[in-house]
Amino acid sequence: GWHILASFLWIAPYSANAREIVPGNALTSYMIPMFGQSWSVFAPEPINGDYHFNVRAKLTNGTETGWVSATDVELSMIQYNLAPPRAGIQSSEVASSYKNAFDNLRGPQQSVIGGNFEVENWQVGLQAALESQFEADSEAATTPNTAQIEALLGAERRATAYATQVAFAIWGDDVAAVQYRVSRQNIVPFAQRHDPNASRPEPSIVLPGWRGLLIEEGQSQENFAAVFGRQFERIAR
Repeated sequence: GWHILASFLWIAPYSANAREIVPGNALTSYMIPMFGQSWSVFAPEPINGDYHFNVRAKLTNGTETGWVSATDVELSMIQYNLAPPRAGIQSSEVASSYKNAFDNLRGPQQSVIGGNFEVENWQVGLQAALESQFEADSEAATTPNTAQIEALLGAERRATAYATQVAFAIWGDDVAAVQYRVSRQNIVPFAQRHDPNASRPEPSIVLPGWRGLLIEEGQSQENFAAVFGRQFERIAR
């Protein structure tokens, strides 16, 4: 009942009075990032690209695995499925929020993302590195971009927690660190829609460095592996 009400309030044309039915920030906290929906599939500015989230792992013996597309695994759950699960779009939501947060950083700060942060409490080190790059940027505005840094750290937390669960589901408990790759690829430009030789533009890729494992309170590694791991094995045959 709660999910249906929350989805209705979120999807319906915006009305502050309607959303005030739910007190505080409870509605937004519930819907974002996993259940967010919008009218962006319609004109005048429909969605014009898609996102992919790829994961690989570093094992305790030092071995680095190959890349696995979490998005392809999830999409295989909903294609040709009349009752698709919500699990079919989570990686796209994670990738979208991460790419948007990354794009809002300043240039020198974006270079920090490619570094490896694998030690315990690595998020503290990442935050310090982002803030130090602002201070070192002589062309930066006088006001620190605190909001953009906080948004990126939130996206990092979601992406790393998700990548951790993907890695455990595929490679088991020997996972020591994870790395993820986020990409967005636009569709064929509207002006070229009738050109049979037209092709999609090259994807825009963000490649963060290695990250220490992150398990959020309340996450069920067993349940995630039962759904995601089983589907991965099914399409990998």
